[in-house]
Amino acid sequence: MSWMATGRYGLRAADTGAALIQDLINTRALDGAPDLLSGRGHAQEWWDRSVRHWASVRGVAVPDGDLSDEDAAALRRLRTTFERLIEGGELPSGATPGVAVTLVPGEDGMVRPVPSGRGTEWLASALWSETLLAQQSDTWSRIKLCRNETCRTAFYDASRNRSGVWHDVSTCGNVANLRAARERKRRTAADRDR
Repeated sequence: MSWMATGRYGLRAADTGAALIQDLINTRALDGAPDLLSGRGHAQEWWDRSVRHWASVRGVAVPDGDLSDEDAAALRRLRTTFERLIEGGELPSGATPGVAVTLVPGEDGMVRPVPSGRGTEWLASALWSETLLAQQSDTWSRIKLCRNETCRTAFYDASRNRSGVWHDVSTCGNVANLRAARERKRRTAADRDR
């Protein structure tokens, strides 16, 4: 599976490079699956599979080097930043330092952003570049977090009207709908007893 974190939940990845953002968010622990950024070893495995996959699709080179425990912590901070960005919430303090991106003209005459820096700085450059591209192509609104508070999986909303709120209607959606139905029933019974 090319998108390691998203693939472990059986989710469809975004059709664009924004799948990298989706995959970063899906590194979070959920339903017994480990946090893929919990330490250097897990973070390195995710980097080697998902980040390198993104780089090969985009035709850019990944800087050499092994990740450290500090890099794993920086990746977790990036994950939180992008979760909040998708939700439209307030970003963590210090989460939005400027990142460098190199603009490179291709042989086809199209200019494309190429990440700059090393390690997590390079990844931040790639993530912010993909955010900009997704916002410009109107793909950004399709990357969502599951509305189930115990889930919060990042999913690609492929619905025609972009109305998806659950990563999986049969699991997270049914639980929420059952809760809402029970609450309506409880209120109706309470109203009758008055």
